Amino acid sequence: MKFELMHPADRLVLMMNRIYCNGLTTTSGGNLSVRDESGDVWITPSGIDKGSLTRADMCRVKPGGMVLGPHKPSVELPFHLSVYRERPDLNAVLHAHPPALVAFSISRVIPDINLVAETKHICGDVTMAAYAVPGSQKLGENISAEFKKGFDIVMLANHGVVVGATDIFQAFMKFETLETAAKTEILARRLGRIASLSEAEMKLAQAAERLEMDEFTPEYHSAEEREARRNMVALIHRAYRQRLIISTRGDYSVRLDSGDILITPHGADRAYMEDSDLVLIRRGMAERGKVPSRAVAVHQAIYERNPEIRSVLGASPPHIMAFAVTAEAFDPRTIPESYILLRDIEKVPLWDFYEKLDEAAARFSSRKPVFICRNREVLATGDSMLSAFDRLEVTEATARSIIYTGAISDIVHISDKEIADIDEAFRLK
Repeated sequence: MKFELMHPADRLVLMMNRIYCNGLTTTSGGNLSVRDESGDVWITPSGIDKGSLTRADMCRVKPGGMVLGPHKPSVELPFHLSVYRERPDLNAVLHAHPPALVAFSISRVIPDINLVAETKHICGDVTMAAYAVPGSQKLGENISAEFKKGFDIVMLANHGVVVGATDIFQAFMKFETLETAAKTEILARRLGRIASLSEAEMKLAQAAERLEMDEFTPEYHSAEEREARRNMVALIHRAYRQRLIISTRGDYSVRLDSGDILITPHGADRAYMEDSDLVLIRRGMAERGKVPSRAVAVHQAIYERNPEIRSVLGASPPHIMAFAVTAEAFDPRTIPESYILLRDIEKVPLWDFYEKLDEAAARFSSRKPVFICRNREVLATGDSMLSAFDRLEVTEATARSIIYTGAISDIVHISDKEIADIDEAFRLK
């Protein structure tokens, strides 16, 4: 999708619809703005249903203060303008009340951005602005003071969060990533003590993610590759709708009969992924002009050590990630489907997929098709894209059920004898 050609009003409608439909704000809550090349600020209106906004509803504020449009601009216009005054490098401001971040907001605690390796890299440092009346000059001063210090994300005491970025799509990606991190932390705290990455570990993880690959120009695209592109994009969109992946995280790949690998690109919003965005990998080289996911080395190693694996899906959905950031064991012997699809799941240290990659990749098998990488992701494999997707979906659903069980009683796992019966009935041995 060519976002740079979209009109500012259309950008606001698209992103507010996405925020609302994903349950990240309410009918009356939240506001977005973008500043265009002429200095005009386009902002969502006050008091209009967030679930039914149209481009005609948007307000345009001229540099001199004149407001154009059929409605009054958001009551939070003053703080949007104050952020733009303090940060000329920013051209988008997003304010909303997503449930997990509101929980931190009303606790006046900043989420731990060192729980999952990529969160700090995407979001940067996060700060908290003191409470003030919505729409007031004081609130604008409190928020803009934090942006002036260089922060791009400002939590608001008892009010939600404000995110600034170069464009509204980057603002949303930061916003969604932080909300997912907040949700993961809340779920993890239900399980036990959380284990964050140290600053040294964060730096090493970022250094290990740097990628340099030679390029090649494909002479043609086979029918198999074209079909794989179409099917992968459909499953990526489904995974996003199912909240298994988010805009910034979710690495999907498939190995073709030729031995080539098709993989998601780096930095592209998963919700708007198109067939042409996917990157073809051939003999360690990337399709010219494209940057593959930073996880490409992990996926390549898994394929090299496991001929039966045809697809790999790495993601960080919040319920299973609650297990990835705590010492709590994840035991899928809950219902037969979970055991049949997931079998034995191990947690491996973050560094196994950096410093011991070949060894870690060789540990996958029919009995161990899914691994949890601490503080990073869950890796689900399969003999097809659909089977890898299914395993990820079942992993997250099982994790959710286990966490829910904690509010009822102690979990009763399927017994060893019952597992043996399942193994025999489904020929799993």
